[in-house]
Amino acid sequence: MAVLVAPADTVAATGTVLAPPRARIEKRRPAWLSVPLRFLLPALVFAAWWIGSATGTLSPQVLAGPPKVWSAFTELASSGQLADFALASFTRAALGVALGVGTGLILGFAAGLSSLGEELVDSTMQIVRAVPFLALVPLFIAWFGIDEMYKVLLIAVATVAPMYAYTYLGVRNVDRKLVEAARGFGLTGVRLVLEVILPSALPGVLMALRVCLSISITGLIAAEQVGTNEGVGYLVTLAQEYNRTDYMVLCVVLYAVLGLIFDGLVRIVEKYAMPWRRQVAIR
Repeated sequence: MAVLVAPADTVAATGTVLAPPRARIEKRRPAWLSVPLRFLLPALVFAAWWIGSATGTLSPQVLAGPPKVWSAFTELASSGQLADFALASFTRAALGVALGVGTGLILGFAAGLSSLGEELVDSTMQIVRAVPFLALVPLFIAWFGIDEMYKVLLIAVATVAPMYAYTYLGVRNVDRKLVEAARGFGLTGVRLVLEVILPSALPGVLMALRVCLSISITGLIAAEQVGTNEGVGYLVTLAQEYNRTDYMVLCVVLYAVLGLIFDGLVRIVEKYAMPWRRQVAIR
């Protein structure tokens, strides 16, 4: 192997010699250690919460302790309401995300692939992105009522702008040389988009999906505060009316679990859609 040696004048001027580069050896942490580390901080927070409630440092009127939250969980689970509420919220979030993500993906590709698409779409999407979707709640109630359509559309509007922005940037950042090389091999039209541009933009698209799923939880909370008799948001409303902090904390946990489920689904998609990512990532 050739060794890099600095020129004589450089050595004389600086008094140093360039050392040959060392091979980078990837050291992966064993799974039995990696998994506990992921749950270390949540476990510490949970322990502090438990100790604070057990010692009386945290008042039950301010924050219910884990035993009371567990009692609320078992109460709702035994009655069957918990499963019904969780399923209703998951269905609303899934439909809204599917509509918003699908629309944002199509518009992002349209604006990223052609200047005409950018001129037609980009300014409108920037307006949508700049307007807080929570400000649209009164208008959506006036337009669509308080039925399921209002809830699904609110979540869709909340997620369409992030998906559009990330997809647009991902498509615009595709290497032009790669596209020209693919065209040289005869790839055009839909095949060029599906086999070259989409895989290159996939990291940005999946990151957009993560952001959209997180925002969908906020949209779900806002949507379920009005005109619903099932769902986690309805449970939050009941907890506020009756000052049940155990139910409030349980709802926060349910939203967190829903977010973890969404994030886990995206991680699975990343693992199988981008198997090459591990070989080129910085770590």
